[in-house]
Amino acid sequence: MSRTKKEEVQAFVGSQLKKGYIRPSKSPQTLSVLFVSKKDRKKRMVQDYQYVNKRTIKNSYLLPLISKLIDSMGTKKVFTKMDLQWEYNNIQIKEGDKWKAVFTMHLGSFEPTVMYFGLTNSLATFQAIMNDLFRDMINKGDVATFINDVLIATEMEKGHNKIVE
Repeated sequence: MSRTKKEEVQAFVGSQLKKGYIRPSKSPQTLSVLFVSKKDRKKRMVQDYQYVNKRTIKNSYLLPLISKLIDSMGTKKVFTKMDLQWEYNNIQIKEGDKWKAVFTMHLGSFEPTVMYFGLTNSLATFQAIMNDLFRDMINKGDVATFINDVLIATEMEKGHNKIVE
């Protein structure tokens, strides 16, 4: 591993440990780590979840169809769109399941305490949580959610900020 990659790994592990997103692990199962180029030419470390995803019971929660979400907005004219960042990192992995996603590198083995992008049930789990959080507003037609995107809609500007807040 090059010096640059080692520094990136150390920075990633340090920040994730500090946030409590990972913790050291002694799991007998480990996943490999890959580096993917980002638009700014930096490398992003990702875990290869293919092995664990093949053996995971799939969450059958359906993602909404974009066309149905658009239809649910009806005659609304004023919109606010929010794109949530680091969304999966806000969802805790159930105790007893963390060992399944352990990844290893030259610094040791670490298990995530929160969902990372790439785990097979991340999207469905997050969508179910968003729908549950916004259920009342979704049922009134004021909000539509699609994974990490939230659309707030009203007929007119008056009162729109009240919903957004």
